[in-house]
Amino acid sequence: MSLLNIQNLSMTIAGTPVLRDVSLTVEPGGITAVTGESGSGKSMTALSVMQLLPDLARATGQITLDGTDILDQSEAQLCGLRGQSIGMVFQEPMTALNPVKTIGDQVMETILIHRAMPRAKAHLRTCEVLERVGLPQDRFPLSRFPHELSGGQRQRVVIAMAIALRPRLLIADEPTTALDVTTQAQILDLLKSLVRDYDMGLLIITHDLAVVADLADQIVVMKQGEVVETGSVKGVLANMQHPYTRMLFAASGHQADLPAAPAPTPLLEVRQATRDYQLPRTSLFAQPGHHRAVDSVGFTLNRGERLGLVGESGCGKSTLTRAILGLEPLQSGEILLDGTPISPNMATDLRRKMQVVFQDPFGSFNPRHRVARLITEPFHGMENPPRGQERLNLISQVLEDVGLKPEDADKYIHQFSGGQRQRIAIARALITRPELIIFDEAVSALDVSVRARILDLLADLCRAYALTYLFISHDLSVVRSVSDRVLVMKGGQIVEDGPPAQVFTNPQHDYTKSLIAAAPVLPDIDTLKRSQPHA
Repeated sequence: MSLLNIQNLSMTIAGTPVLRDVSLTVEPGGITAVTGESGSGKSMTALSVMQLLPDLARATGQITLDGTDILDQSEAQLCGLRGQSIGMVFQEPMTALNPVKTIGDQVMETILIHRAMPRAKAHLRTCEVLERVGLPQDRFPLSRFPHELSGGQRQRVVIAMAIALRPRLLIADEPTTALDVTTQAQILDLLKSLVRDYDMGLLIITHDLAVVADLADQIVVMKQGEVVETGSVKGVLANMQHPYTRMLFAASGHQADLPAAPAPTPLLEVRQATRDYQLPRTSLFAQPGHHRAVDSVGFTLNRGERLGLVGESGCGKSTLTRAILGLEPLQSGEILLDGTPISPNMATDLRRKMQVVFQDPFGSFNPRHRVARLITEPFHGMENPPRGQERLNLISQVLEDVGLKPEDADKYIHQFSGGQRQRIAIARALITRPELIIFDEAVSALDVSVRARILDLLADLCRAYALTYLFISHDLSVVRSVSDRVLVMKGGQIVEDGPPAQVFTNPQHDYTKSLIAAAPVLPDIDTLKRSQPHA
């Protein structure tokens, strides 16, 4: 008998259909992946199992966990199941964790709430489970707070909370979306080992088909609240029957068609840039130490060139970016834009020549303002900004350039999808026609089809605007698609520099080789077809 059995699950929220006749199973010791675009119903299906739904949600059908009908349980009974029989790992660990409680207290909380054992034994179990997820007490004491850990370490704490009582079913909702490739590989290996060692079932929600192909046994493809294709991962990918599945697969491996770069003319010059941070004192009279985040970095970005920057979290990418934008000073070295030094006290006219597109477009906008005001924020740095009809014409033109409509200028940011918000963020960066744009993880939170459209948009804008940009990402396939040249950063230093074809097919540095080895890769369809029994 299946561990989790969902049959003909339909749901409405305030009368609006959200799920229609969804059916799937998860076997003990098995991994089922649910994939699809944003809004396809993936997360709502997972939350239905936990019954963590809005008050106006109404569900019909059947959800059984080891024979127990979830939909028939009272809230008190559900509280007994959550954490004990069903564990959940959320996408953003910093949001899932309490910032004012130690990691030990948060993992122990699940054990104590269910009164599974006395506090002394709960403390021992907490130590055991944190060590099981790769956080041993000699290096990660229970007294640490979430902000003292990296993103991957925080995700391990969330996993420890979910498995503290060894639930029969583990649900993971996009558990690796915001992680770099090596950390993602470690988290996926951890999830696989937990399923194997504890014989639990895993329901994973992800938009990454490369992750699905490497991790899961069964795949469920969802579109607009319905299951359009399901079966074994190898069987479905080898014989994709639904056009939507084929579209997702094509989008996962999509490569943008960049125009040729012009003849090299230096625009941004980074010369032996070094940036240190002071560390806390270890004792009252001890001298504070220093951490070198950027160590003698040097490179040139030519006008019209598209430069990619990759590396793990903590390698110095963000610190280097802030220095390039003039938000932080250097201890030594210099950064020049068109021959003029960049620093925190640089002239406004120089600062206006650079714009940035952030990872989270919604978080970078004021939700109280309309799009017209949001995308004209860079005008505040101009002595004589456009006014009247000229301003309106610029707003309409830049919105059309990023694939939106001029009338969208009168809407609020919450009225747009994630991909549309990112287009608005790009419009804001373009409106002053800057000489340099920095894309900081600009597509990492988007599903594969939206990401493909944004990458094509960048290629089109390169033709229309002759863009010069620095594209920072942990997704190697994306960087390969949108870059003329790639820098690989480790420990504050550039360890490899070259064209994408050279860096990704013939890497010279061991660190680059490890990044490429850790990145999930889409399977070859012809190989999958030959491996099928009917082939």
